[in-house]
Amino acid sequence: MSAVSLFRRISAPKKALAGAALAAATAGTLFAAAPAQAATTSTSSAQAIAKKMISDSAQYQCFSNIVDHESDWNVNATNASSGAYGLVQALPGNKMASAGSDWQTNPATQIKWGLDYMKERYGSPCGAWSFWQSNGWY
Repeated sequence: MSAVSLFRRISAPKKALAGAALAAATAGTLFAAAPAQAATTSTSSAQAIAKKMISDSAQYQCFSNIVDHESDWNVNATNASSGAYGLVQALPGNKMASAGSDWQTNPATQIKWGLDYMKERYGSPCGAWSFWQSNGWY
């Protein structure tokens, strides 16, 4: 449970809230800054990798639009309902193993698989984005 949700669930006097904040900070909330920073670095890194792999700027934008909606560029994004995984929300996630054994953690592998999937099923990332806009999924 994050500190934010902890605060939202507590309806107590200010002293109890301050105590909860102190407890949350000493229990590890301060360590959340490192993963958040790492996630930002991963996001920009994944975007840079995608830009290198997709030379056409319009196709990159379509790919980026899908990834923004599906995973917010989080390589480890997991859909709790379906189990879809990764930047492009492959279902099941292990489908991406066809692009590389490091599919769970490597944005380049996930991007490669996603591009292949989009080209095979929709003709291009923009074809996939057009379908996504009509259906809310691709």
